[in-house]
Amino acid sequence: MKKFIAIAFAALLLCAGLAGCGKTDDKTITVAASSAPHAQILEQCKAAMSEAGYTLVIKVMDDYVIPNTSTEDGEVDANYFQHVPYLEEFNASRGTHLTAVARVHYEPYAIYAGTVKSIEALTDGAKVAVPNDATNEARALLLLEAQGLIKLRDGAGLTATKKDIVENPKNLDIVEMEAAMLPGVLDDVAMAVINGNYAIASGLKMADALAAESADSEAAQTYANVLVVKEGNEQNAAVQALVKTLLSDAIRDYINETYDGAVVPLF
Repeated sequence: MKKFIAIAFAALLLCAGLAGCGKTDDKTITVAASSAPHAQILEQCKAAMSEAGYTLVIKVMDDYVIPNTSTEDGEVDANYFQHVPYLEEFNASRGTHLTAVARVHYEPYAIYAGTVKSIEALTDGAKVAVPNDATNEARALLLLEAQGLIKLRDGAGLTATKKDIVENPKNLDIVEMEAAMLPGVLDDVAMAVINGNYAIASGLKMADALAAESADSEAAQTYANVLVVKEGNEQNAAVQALVKTLLSDAIRDYINETYDGAVVPLF
């Protein structure tokens, strides 16, 4: 009997070492998300997910890389923080295998005042901060162009970079930096073009923006924020339950009532 118990105990330890000996929890889905608005929106999904028999775990990650690598590596089941062009560029550059399963919302980019309180008051050589990653910088530059502050090369569109600026009548100093840093540098620049999620998280209001993307702009139609999983997991039952919950009337109403135009549902 003692020998049997010893063998059983050893087997138990071996199972624990081998990733739980196949142990899985099909009723729990873990999602990496930016703090605002993505994690906030997911919080509103917890009750409905529970009623459907699932536990929704939210891991806040205010970063543009770790949520994707964590999803690729299986550390989380899904992520909700990015738009489609960023996802496509990330897959291409990193060799990841991630795919969108739901278009949820878009966040209008907006220009917020720093040391200069109006676009008309911009002086020669003023510093304007924009995101430094490829897809988001293009979006910021298009918004600056829409305000008549710069002109981009014909055809640059959603691939535009600083090199595509062909006219800059005020000689604006376009300062590229990590998107998450933009709200924190408003005291040091004339103005900044800020992603919706970082604007919301820092307390900036769309009503205070100097200018914002229009709902029918190319960028607004292109940059849908999506729920993302690793390829092969699209039909996972927990994933599909979350998709159904995210695209519900209740979540649409929550977005419209909470964000005052800073977040716009796409369903």
